[in-house]
Amino acid sequence: MDRALLRLLRTRGHTAALDRAAAGYARLGENGAIWLVLSLRNRRSLKAVLIALAANTAIKQVVRRPRPDLGADLPPLSPTISSLSYPSAHSATSFAGAGALGGGPLLYGAATVMALTRLYLGVHYPSDVVAGVALGWAVEKLA
Repeated sequence: MDRALLRLLRTRGHTAALDRAAAGYARLGENGAIWLVLSLRNRRSLKAVLIALAANTAIKQVVRRPRPDLGADLPPLSPTISSLSYPSAHSATSFAGAGALGGGPLLYGAATVMALTRLYLGVHYPSDVVAGVALGWAVEKLA
């Protein structure tokens, strides 16, 4: 089901301009970069993003789920730092950062868009993104 949903999301609503925009926005989320910058004056948020990133990395090393391979007809639209997929670090750091910065529609909207880019670009399964969101929320509540 995870693969079928990813294939559906990877084949609908794509344009060259949207592909470029999604890839560009996703680059801002590498290692939580945009959330680290936004958190420079907020120790709680900085701590949450760093913990989410560290926890995500540890979980990836234990689970070792490979990135999706949808075949030559649907290659990923963006390079990745790691070949490991579960959970999504973009999702985890985005939701940890957004929540620790106070949440609200703008921050959670930005976090949601960041998480959705991972599906749009074909670099994560939906369950990777859901797990990343859950990890980010959990870390934010504990930080």
